[in-house]
Amino acid sequence: MSMDAGPGQDPTGPMGPAGAARTQSQDDDDALGVLGYRPELKRTLGNFHTFAAGISYISILTGTFQLFYFGVSFGGPAYWWSWPMVFTGQLMVALCFCELAARYPVAGSVYNWSKTMGGPHIGWLGGWMMMTATMVTLSAVALAYQITLPQIDDWFQFVGDGSGKTDAAANAVLLGTVLILFSTVVNAFGVQLMARINSAGVFIELVAAVALIVFLAAHITRGPSSVLTETYGLGSGQTLGYFGAFLTASLASAYVMYGFDTASSLGEESHDPSRNAPRAILRALIASFIIGGLILLFALMAVPDLFAKELSTAGLQYVVLETLGSTIGEIFLWCVVIAITVCVLAVHAAGIRLMFAMARDNNLPAGSLLARVSPRFKTPVVPAVVIGVVGVVILVININQPQIFSVITSIAIIMIYVAYLLVTTPMLIQRLRGNWQPAEGKFSLGRFGLPVNIMAVLWGAAMSINLAWPRAEVYNATGPQHWYLRWGAFLFVGAVALGGFAYYWFVQRHRTGVLAEHRAVVEDAAPPATS
Repeated sequence: MSMDAGPGQDPTGPMGPAGAARTQSQDDDDALGVLGYRPELKRTLGNFHTFAAGISYISILTGTFQLFYFGVSFGGPAYWWSWPMVFTGQLMVALCFCELAARYPVAGSVYNWSKTMGGPHIGWLGGWMMMTATMVTLSAVALAYQITLPQIDDWFQFVGDGSGKTDAAANAVLLGTVLILFSTVVNAFGVQLMARINSAGVFIELVAAVALIVFLAAHITRGPSSVLTETYGLGSGQTLGYFGAFLTASLASAYVMYGFDTASSLGEESHDPSRNAPRAILRALIASFIIGGLILLFALMAVPDLFAKELSTAGLQYVVLETLGSTIGEIFLWCVVIAITVCVLAVHAAGIRLMFAMARDNNLPAGSLLARVSPRFKTPVVPAVVIGVVGVVILVININQPQIFSVITSIAIIMIYVAYLLVTTPMLIQRLRGNWQPAEGKFSLGRFGLPVNIMAVLWGAAMSINLAWPRAEVYNATGPQHWYLRWGAFLFVGAVALGGFAYYWFVQRHRTGVLAEHRAVVEDAAPPATS
């Protein structure tokens, strides 16, 4: 049997001059063909590009600056311990993903992995949950402009002066919409443009993050022991005491350390993805843990007043401006703006690949249109536009209903954790049945595979419950108390999962199957010559 890898490929054999130069690319395309897909996306991304995609989705400067106030508000400075806790749990998930990335380096990684491990129904549900969550996450990250730009200069408060009831929310929608439109255009013009901007932004973000650590370290006024044991007395009088407060505060860390699978989701556009993607996943997660952990710790050790109320209102932006002064502080805040920008680019890019992967299997309405690859830009343009439009629509909810938006945003993170569970749980079942074999000669956990996989599943289930727990301070923080907001996580996730799966079961599953224009073409080998 021989496989036609698609139009435009050099037909020369692997031993010819052109073939020798293309051996690795041909191997990558052959690996894709084994999964039943024709290679259509352009392979242009190298090691740093895939690493940058993973680390920009996590985006340490975006996450820490956006959620520092939340952690301090509910757990005090001692909430810092949730950072290594979340890292340890997510590392177990990432190690499982590394094995999968080495064996299945394919676009829309979470969707294809859950489909391969758990079958088409589990695969569709995993992809649906991840795709829905990604579109909400895109909007949530875009809102981070509002937290940073007006603190740099009042000029960025275009709607009112910021004192009105809806001034901040409306201005956040305006700034976020501009950012999403920019991301839509960049992603529609192809992965190479996105990767160049993203890589440059990540380089600036990493340099700025290291510099911020150094500057904060130079202004340390107290030791780590006084910071890491300070709880502000939170949780006293509660059933679980400080542990309950800590679990709430841990959401600030859980909201940051995810999205590392993006490094693999670009597998069809990367060189040697089965080797590079696992490395990129681990490097992105480990670098984010080290850099983010040091920023948070040194910020708490350097802030002039550890008990300043601004720590739980203005957050890390306040610490930087108060500790380093307005001039240096604003330079770092501009770097945060760059980090937010490339984070949106990475989230958008991951969403596009996921939508393309599901549409290519005819698992979405108008699948043929959504899976169409632009012959000029070599990227799926329609998903870029659809995700951008949905992101802006979700933003509009924030104008007069910021509380409902915060509920939906929190729930989006839960759906991502659930989507990860829909990969690690079927993978564990395959291991227990003896059906899982890592790619030969590539990343493998060896005898540690089973315990790591078990811990990944236990962690994912525990954190999903923690994220969804009906806390008033998370799901009904302001205004009158409503039971449907308190239980919003269970109601919304249930509605998305059951509603989406009902559509799939009764409508879409009868149409599913790799679309002809995206299917790897397999031809019978020529019959042997006869005398």
